[in-house]
Amino acid sequence: MALPTPTETLHVFIGYDPREAIAYHTMANSIIRHSTVPVAIHPIALQNFKSFYSDDGHTDGSNQFIYSRFLVPYLSNYEGWSLFVDGDMIVRDDIKKLFDERDTSKSVMVVQHDYKTKMTEKYLGAKNEDYPRKNWSSVMLFNNARCKQLTPQFVADSTGAELHRLNWAGGDRFIGELPSTWNHLDLEYDFDPNAQLVHFTLGTPCFGEFATAGSFAAEWHRERMYTDYSMQNHDMFWKDAEEEWLNK
Repeated sequence: MALPTPTETLHVFIGYDPREAIAYHTMANSIIRHSTVPVAIHPIALQNFKSFYSDDGHTDGSNQFIYSRFLVPYLSNYEGWSLFVDGDMIVRDDIKKLFDERDTSKSVMVVQHDYKTKMTEKYLGAKNEDYPRKNWSSVMLFNNARCKQLTPQFVADSTGAELHRLNWAGGDRFIGELPSTWNHLDLEYDFDPNAQLVHFTLGTPCFGEFATAGSFAAEWHRERMYTDYSMQNHDMFWKDAEEEWLNK
């Protein structure tokens, strides 16, 4: 019997912060549920990188992966394509469609937001300031071979502005553009029923003040319940809990 043709495995790196661990698992579950091809999920968790990377030089930031996200090409051995996404998100479509946007002439591809925030403070009291290319780095599709400058030492020594403004990409012409539906900012943007990836940038609904905020909070809670799903607990509370959140 002939073996099937191997299918490419898509590598997705998700920001992990122990203060909202459920967000990571919910995002991972949404990717797996919607994907039509094999995916490999990798956490960007600082505690896993102690042997080769130190984040001690960075004292700012609202989450633990604000700088370590730029290690993705290194972690991918500078081969192929890899996707980084924040943990405070859910995917509503097949992640293969995002990878289908790949342009080999680019170093990195992002949704190129142009907006001013509606809130000066976000989850856990973190400051939410405007700056150039804000949120561009929250979804990054890396062409890893073109990102060899992003070594652990370079990331450790660079400022936030240098990294998040993508100065390392080699110039603006090497920064590709993804459709805006692949990084829809809930609460910052008007409701978009066609959003393929929803970003709870001001606060994941796991935090009380954002539990019912925005257009997609109920959908996040439903995804969280899918993450906690098992046949054993289904009959006990699944149906009632789902209906409760969907009716909010």
